[in-house]
Amino acid sequence: MAPALIAAIDLSQHAESTKGLNSQALSFVGNVSARITDDTVDQALSHLQQSVGRFANYLNVASVTSTDDIVSLLDAGAAKVFVNRAQLNELMSKNIDQERMVLILPGNTKEEVIDAIAGTQVDIYSHEIDDMALVEAWLKEYGTDRPDVFVSFAKPDLESVVKFSKLSAIPIVPAEFLTVDAQKEPEALSVAKLLMANATSDRPDGLFTTLVTDERGVALGLVYSSEESVAESLRTGRGVYQSRKRGLWYKGESSGDVQELVSLSLDCDNDCLQFVVRQKGRGFCHLATPTCFGQYSGLSRLQKTLQSRKASAPEGSYTARLFNDTQLLRAKILEEATELCDATTKQDIAFEAADLFYFALTKCVSAGVSLEDVERNLDAKSIKVKRRRGDAKPAFAAQAAATNGTSNGTTNGTTNGSSTSEAVKEAASVPKSKDDPAGLKDGRIAMKRYFTAKESPETISAALQRPSQKSSEKIVAIAQPIIEAVRTRGDAALLEYTHKFEKATSLTSPVLNAPFPEELMQLAPETRKAIDISFENIRKFHAAQKEDKPLRVETMPGVVCSRFCRPIERVGLYVPGGTAVLPSTALMLGVPAMVAGCKKIVLATPPRANGKVTPEVVYVAHKVGAEAIVLAGGAQAVAAMAYGTESVSKVDKILGPGNQFVTAAKMFVSNDTNAGVSIDMPAGPSELLVIADADSNPAFVASDLLSQAEHGVDSQVILIAVGLNETQLGAIEDAIHNQAIALPRVDIVRGAIEHSITLVVDTMEEAMDLSNQYAPEHLILQVEEAERVAELVENAGSVFIGQWTPESVGDYSAGVNHSLPTYGYAKQYSGVNLASYVKHITSSHLTREGLENVGAAVMELARVEELEAHRRAVSLRLGVA
Repeated sequence: MAPALIAAIDLSQHAESTKGLNSQALSFVGNVSARITDDTVDQALSHLQQSVGRFANYLNVASVTSTDDIVSLLDAGAAKVFVNRAQLNELMSKNIDQERMVLILPGNTKEEVIDAIAGTQVDIYSHEIDDMALVEAWLKEYGTDRPDVFVSFAKPDLESVVKFSKLSAIPIVPAEFLTVDAQKEPEALSVAKLLMANATSDRPDGLFTTLVTDERGVALGLVYSSEESVAESLRTGRGVYQSRKRGLWYKGESSGDVQELVSLSLDCDNDCLQFVVRQKGRGFCHLATPTCFGQYSGLSRLQKTLQSRKASAPEGSYTARLFNDTQLLRAKILEEATELCDATTKQDIAFEAADLFYFALTKCVSAGVSLEDVERNLDAKSIKVKRRRGDAKPAFAAQAAATNGTSNGTTNGTTNGSSTSEAVKEAASVPKSKDDPAGLKDGRIAMKRYFTAKESPETISAALQRPSQKSSEKIVAIAQPIIEAVRTRGDAALLEYTHKFEKATSLTSPVLNAPFPEELMQLAPETRKAIDISFENIRKFHAAQKEDKPLRVETMPGVVCSRFCRPIERVGLYVPGGTAVLPSTALMLGVPAMVAGCKKIVLATPPRANGKVTPEVVYVAHKVGAEAIVLAGGAQAVAAMAYGTESVSKVDKILGPGNQFVTAAKMFVSNDTNAGVSIDMPAGPSELLVIADADSNPAFVASDLLSQAEHGVDSQVILIAVGLNETQLGAIEDAIHNQAIALPRVDIVRGAIEHSITLVVDTMEEAMDLSNQYAPEHLILQVEEAERVAELVENAGSVFIGQWTPESVGDYSAGVNHSLPTYGYAKQYSGVNLASYVKHITSSHLTREGLENVGAAVMELARVEELEAHRRAVSLRLGVA
């Protein structure tokens, strides 16, 4: 939108001049022109840098010889440059936007004007005109459907300037001829009169509708103005309006909620004013809110909060620490920037960007920098004309390359053609759109297919790789500060992380203690019945694992060795929240703890944004006799249970699945002797392997594969097809596609399918060899004589035998436990069972006869090991030397 008025200044004199508009008043006008010569280019560049965002700078550079200097002025923030014809042509050849240039008319005759503007679409400038009638006639002839016309005056007077302004020309008036205080300087031109020359009002009282905004353009409220109130606002530098009842209204005069004037202007139709102000005090509205439309939101609201906390944050609070500890703030900015770079889904990117904005704005507020300052710099950058390559600095480029698995001369783990590590199979992300190819083959959801007879063992081994996880070092580096914060600061840190990660900002306590209120366990009757049935089946299976009596063996006459079990006293059970509600995990972890007789059961699970836990999980916690539910997830929940806090009981063992951060935290605390805690097993994303032969049902096979693929994009499912022909394979693939597209989590399924495979083998022996090599979390045998084939299983978390045994019965209600080793750990670990909750204690009981029988052997071995006190403990009893 064209300015209503431009104040012209002499850069060499204006800073020291006391005549005419001062710098503050110039900012109200908002548009400044300066004549630039070769001698004052550097001064102009300095002026532009100092006035970033304050003025729209219009520079007359006709006396500047070098177009490179003109480009530098544009790059530094000049809104427009006034140039001669030769400069215009040269700048356009440099692809400078013609909207940034104004052509200076070379003469004052009608012929000269017509000749100069022929074929020109840029704005034009007629300077210090003598023949006013000529320009006036020309403006009337062309009307308003033309480029902007700038007019300056050799001897400005109010009547002439107003006349040209009403013809929609843009007057340029030297600042020394302008005033914002017409009563004090009656001989000068009133800025208010010039600004309001074209203003129109459709109101009977002649007042002008006025929108009041802050510097970010957020509407604060709607008021009315008159030429008198505009003049008074310019004079005082405050928000002054026209009350329809009381006359001039000096905003905040009685309340103290005053406004500093930033600028004012008319809209495109000249019938509405915009006042840009800095609001002080409680806010603009008489209800003491920032705006008449309610509270600020988004970044504006965050800025107000941070500014308030900077002034009065309680000593020792997290916000106070951020303001006072520059290293902590730096670390948080770097952490959040990394997490934003690593985010892939729309939801995660928005979440991480919000965190980064929070800490970046904290840095700004700490240094007295406002969002308005930042946005002025953004605006200045948007009009730069010099283009940089924009490459990252070497240190950051190298870091990014390392994150992506590449560096100088290195790609996907190979250097100069030599393999340095196994190829990494990346987990796919959630497809961004229907056109995203993830999990698709020829437009259908399908797994990659390999015929083992046609591939090398190395190819098959690579195909069986799990999707890669973030490096353990990187995960631990992120988790460790969280663990340390909870260890040292207890509940306060735990609550902070729950507020941050779960957005449950209403929580004031990190723990829900038993007995749990009935209103938190309101369930549909069919849901309660399903939980009760599952509870009882899981209880029966794990109760059957109890040892009826201690083990007792007499190894020699008089030497009796025993082993008996005792429950682990205090256990912590981690129940993920993530993308699904998991009361089944609460059952699988809680029921064995109850059966084992653990004295203290603590359950941890992330709360929802409202601070509550899903009622199904609360009901299970109630049934298993949990002492409390820790309202937290991730590394912070693990740390709270490992070390204890003011509200969370310390435990002796932590069990349960979780994401990479949970696993890293479990591994970390289990290796910290200060924690004194053990864990059940390492855990990774869910996985399933189905072995199918010609006897299998294609629909059943597909449903089992998809039941795990829907867990997450980092899940993996594998089909080993034994002796199936193309028709049989096609039937399974058709069933996978048709069932998948009907699932509500189809995008997640596609992400998992992207790194899932089908292996076609010739014999059952080969199928079982591959299965044992992979060591799946879940193994489904949809084959003829499935029970016989089950005898060949060497490595698996849990086995599902026959076509009527879907994996989902193990997840929920059959009775077996679904907390199982993943990522190949089935070769070393068992799934959770009753033994996971007990420890075995051995005892020895000898008579004198027994010691005499075994004593000689003990003394000889003690002598060999040169442990004399060991030998004497026996010899003294037996009375031998």
